[in-house]
Amino acid sequence: MARRSTKTPPPDDFEERILDIDVVDEMQGSFLEYAYSVIYSRALPDARDGLKPVHRRILYQMHAMGLRPERPYVKCARVVGEVMGKLHPHGDSAIYDALVRLAQPFSMRLPLVDGHGNFGSLGNDDPPAAMRYTECRAAPAAGLMVESIDEDTVDFTSNYDGSEEEPSALPAAYPNLLVNGASGIAVGMATNMPPHNLGEVIAAARHLIKHPGADLETLMRFVPGPDLPTGGKIVGLEGVKDAYASGRGTFKIRATVEVDQVTTRRKGLVVTELPFTVGPEKVISKVKDLVNSKKLQGIADVKDLTDRRHGLRLVIEIKNGFNPEAVLEQLYKLTPMEETFGINNVALVDGQPLTLGLRELLEVYVDHRFNVVRRRSEFRRGKRRDRLHLVEGLLVALVDIDEVIRIIRSSDDSAAAKEGLISRFGLSEVQTAYILDTPLRRLTRFDRLELEGERDRLRTEIEELTRILDSDAELRKLVSTELAAVAKKYSTPRRSELLESAGAPLAVVPLEVADDPCRVMLSSTGLLARTASGDSGFSSTAKRTKHDVIVSAVPATTRGEVGAVTSSGRLLRIAVVDLPQLPAGTGAPPNLAGGAQVSEFLSLVGDEQLVCLTTLDESSPGLALGTEQGVVKRVVPEYPGHKEELEVIGLKEGDKVVGAVELRTGDEDLVFMTDDAQLLRYQAGQVRPQGRAAGGVAGIKLSPEAKVISFTAIDPAADAVVFTVAGSHGTLDDSVSTAKLTPFDQFPRKGRATGGVRCQRFLKGEDCLTLAWAGATPARAATKAGVPVELPEPDPRRDGSGLPLGNAVAVVAGPV
Repeated sequence: MARRSTKTPPPDDFEERILDIDVVDEMQGSFLEYAYSVIYSRALPDARDGLKPVHRRILYQMHAMGLRPERPYVKCARVVGEVMGKLHPHGDSAIYDALVRLAQPFSMRLPLVDGHGNFGSLGNDDPPAAMRYTECRAAPAAGLMVESIDEDTVDFTSNYDGSEEEPSALPAAYPNLLVNGASGIAVGMATNMPPHNLGEVIAAARHLIKHPGADLETLMRFVPGPDLPTGGKIVGLEGVKDAYASGRGTFKIRATVEVDQVTTRRKGLVVTELPFTVGPEKVISKVKDLVNSKKLQGIADVKDLTDRRHGLRLVIEIKNGFNPEAVLEQLYKLTPMEETFGINNVALVDGQPLTLGLRELLEVYVDHRFNVVRRRSEFRRGKRRDRLHLVEGLLVALVDIDEVIRIIRSSDDSAAAKEGLISRFGLSEVQTAYILDTPLRRLTRFDRLELEGERDRLRTEIEELTRILDSDAELRKLVSTELAAVAKKYSTPRRSELLESAGAPLAVVPLEVADDPCRVMLSSTGLLARTASGDSGFSSTAKRTKHDVIVSAVPATTRGEVGAVTSSGRLLRIAVVDLPQLPAGTGAPPNLAGGAQVSEFLSLVGDEQLVCLTTLDESSPGLALGTEQGVVKRVVPEYPGHKEELEVIGLKEGDKVVGAVELRTGDEDLVFMTDDAQLLRYQAGQVRPQGRAAGGVAGIKLSPEAKVISFTAIDPAADAVVFTVAGSHGTLDDSVSTAKLTPFDQFPRKGRATGGVRCQRFLKGEDCLTLAWAGATPARAATKAGVPVELPEPDPRRDGSGLPLGNAVAVVAGPV
């Protein structure tokens, strides 16, 4: 079966004409038309109002819909539909994306749309919700953009199908292009303009209005640089100056970062402001990639703590042993925490794309504003003249109202009445028609007074508008005054900090903390800390403060380790660099208020307690330990570096270590004190060193029910004292009791495993020692709450009774 042709045959009078066209010429012409369409109708902003066509259409349509700031929100889909159906011949996604940007406070320095719902997040980490879920209305600044648009202030053109009209530019009561910036990619050109501070830009515009010949340097006193919605630090003002002069230039944007103690153990970098268009997720992703690829060192963790209440807060924890400043410099180099912004001030002027400097941008806006205010004034003067013409006609009629009524009643129709009134009173046709349309009830004496007042007011306003239109100085003054009012109401403080340069590179700071000497200290309240540069920073004559009793202190280096001996006979390693560092050379008394709790570094079991610190120096005479059941042990100094936990004594069931000390010379005297007031002193040489697993030897002979409450080692050549507090087994540990301070040399040496001598005589009601300590002077004492306690004067009688204390002593220690 033959296929039937569906092609319409040509008419009989059809004459075939073939034109030979060079394909190069055709492509060139078509491409130029396409390029011009993209440049003019889509991608580049107009230098007058700073808006692309889609943004202008959104704001104008919202104005036409009455979506003012005081009105309720409407669905964004409704706005997009109105714009697409009436003005914008492109897809809904392009319109909604443009609307979303107008509502984002992190994209716009002065948002033009008030959005309700999810309009995205910084860096587009969290994309906006669909337009069927979000709502919007015009922001107050949008009212400034369309203000007086109904007063013939701007030209209107036909829309894409000729069914509607749209403005070619908005009146723009402030320099929107500089304030909110713009970005777009056209064909063969692009624009990228940063936002600025509204108050600064208006100040520059007002100066240019007053001094039309102002140079760039003068204008930059008002606009020193961009002011980004996200803040940050702008580095490199030379590039900014180049851009303001030629329209092209670059500068760097750095995140705002503070070095802070983010945890009790670690310092960190707290990021509160990021570069323009950079979101926290982008930074986190890049940091993790660099850490995983070993290109970035010193970072322990990255946390995004951003919320609505506190705003952006990105916490980058720094590993102990690394300088936060050096890590920050690496972050600036390798991550989006420092970005380069290329300024390219391309905008449309009279339909032509031009690259404009700061002065040219201000001039175009100021000229546009002059034109808007001039056209507005002419429109208002015309409206007032028309109204004055009608009011004067009414007043003429009111003078002889009876004659007016007679003429109207005697006329056959309205045309005859009109002719009669015109010939009788010399009125115009417009005045006559208005009189005939006016209700008779308005033609009273009271309304006549109102009309006379209105006439006088209209004449005054017409004179004022005429004066503005006839005087360039008055026009400039009015424009400047209106700009000042906008700045007063809407300007905000600068957010971006301007820096001439990045300053001295931080790379000179070593990445890792130097292995400097220091001291590690343990306080009576269970705080650990290290000093800086090996200086204890403590003065024995300084004023006493809380938590000032240092019960153990050892020399170390920043990147080294120290040991911690516990009451269960374990030795645990502590990395010194993990400990909080106290300021060096402050002259303050021993105060570890800036330290961290032991529990953050050591895993203690049950009622296990930290007894002392040791250096892990295998060249020393080793550790000396004393237990509650009277066992003494000297430990051979062997500490394998691969073991985090070592056993330094094998304890019997129910026993525990009550004291431990690292021997310096091996010639020290070991001192036991028991709760029944016995003190035993003998040379450390009487105890043979043993391996770590050994259980020790008998150290002191205990009487029935007695136990050791203190063990230490004292240099016999040192000026030392013995402090004891007597009480009763039935009293509380923190009750006020009697105490005695005795010179150490009053106690003779005895043999190991003997009973020792009495160190305090009990008074009536006392049957035990609640606290005992022996060590070098000056001795410091404190209550359980850390309140300093003054000790009694030394008593040379080794077996004398004690004196009452003002406060209950909980801990005593010697100098660090």
